[in-house]
Amino acid sequence: MNIPALRLHHQHIAQPRLTRPEQVVAWLGGLQGQDYPGAKWSIALRLPQATEADVGQAFDTGKIVRTWPMRGTLHVVAASDLRWMLMLTSPRNLAGSASRRRALELDDTTLARCREVFSQALQGGKQLSREGMYAALAQANISTSGQRGYHILWSCALHGLICLAATNDKEQNFALVDEWIAPTPAKSRDEALAELAARYFFSRSPATLQDFIWWSGLSAAEARSGLAAIQPRLVSETVGSRTYWLPADSHTPKGAPSTFALPGFDEYLLGYKDRSAVLDATHAEQVCPGGNGVFAATLVIDGRVVGTWKRVVKKTGIAITTTPFTHLSPVDAQRFADAVQRYGAFHKLPVRVV
Repeated sequence: MNIPALRLHHQHIAQPRLTRPEQVVAWLGGLQGQDYPGAKWSIALRLPQATEADVGQAFDTGKIVRTWPMRGTLHVVAASDLRWMLMLTSPRNLAGSASRRRALELDDTTLARCREVFSQALQGGKQLSREGMYAALAQANISTSGQRGYHILWSCALHGLICLAATNDKEQNFALVDEWIAPTPAKSRDEALAELAARYFFSRSPATLQDFIWWSGLSAAEARSGLAAIQPRLVSETVGSRTYWLPADSHTPKGAPSTFALPGFDEYLLGYKDRSAVLDATHAEQVCPGGNGVFAATLVIDGRVVGTWKRVVKKTGIAITTTPFTHLSPVDAQRFADAVQRYGAFHKLPVRVV
């Protein structure tokens, strides 16, 4: 079983088969959203020809949004999925933040008051930047010092009140979920578990149950329940001590592109607890120095992460520098130089590797 090739195929990185940003996001279930520019590239590289403006429009028209569902971490999700995902994941995320709330002196009464303040400040279709949200709290004599402001926004988002919506000067503003997103059908908890498991295993296979537990932030029992619900649609294969699940009709595509410039935080790497199938442990420090949670953009050749890259974007073009883990052959260096032309097309700028 060629795990890297199958993941590139199922994640729609090799031979993209979808046509709209919201389709990509829905297929993945969600993708890491800490780095907004990087998240837009993660979406676009899974489409045949999308530009930054195309992906930005999907955000600005409410088709996709950023909020904190899986593991309480900022993700991009399809707007139509937001409510049932939060219903499923928020209780565990909120319960796990109890000690943090106490440290920040944010009790239930204060947080309820924050939700009232935001409801009043945003009602009528208004949108506010983070600074505007903090200003609304300050007017209500609620401190946002330290990490209080961020945690208040996080808590209100997990309660399904607010989400990051349209962009203004490259920063997304906050809006009320019920005004920004049209009503969507509710799901039972069992339906939501099965749906999240399906989104994960169909888009990221081959993957293990442990990968799904880590990615979703669900309890082990909940994750097993979700997997059991869709198991008739999957097959398993054991490699070493690990059992991988994948769709019954999976196949390794022939002739698919195999060299890519992925952004930091891309799901090809971060969508799994165990990343050894695509990244040697000896190079993990170079991708995420010191385990600080900040992931570099990666150079992927034949499914393996073989280096990192950085870019400098100017009005006249994009200059890209690479830091390969080992010396790249002239052929591989040219393959990467060819692959980053897609990144230039995304920005509608010429690109060169320096």
